[in-house]
Amino acid sequence: MNIRAGFRITDKKGFHITFENGWTVSVQFGPANYCDHYGRRIGHDEEACGSEGSTNAECAVWSPDWVMVSPNGRLSDTVSNRSTPTEILEILNWAASQKEATCHADKE
Repeated sequence: MNIRAGFRITDKKGFHITFENGWTVSVQFGPANYCDHYGRRIGHDEEACGSEGSTNAECAVWSPDWVMVSPNGRLSDTVSNRSTPTEILEILNWAASQKEATCHADKE
């Protein structure tokens, strides 16, 4: 699997970071994301949300096999809700520590 590690800006609302192991974390804090700006208008308020910042963010994690997992490492189709900077750091560290190429998440 050839996944390029690095950063991407996403729709002027946040970013994705992909680690060398292929795992990606999405951190979003713009209009309609599960964060301080949930009630803001998509397509209108991105710049204001970016300037104002947010005390929390929505976060998602997926494996190199495009399997989405929750922040606790279980298979999931959901994103986190209003994660703090400390919680997002924990999610980033968890994703960076995973083995390459397969999802080793608990299937419960």
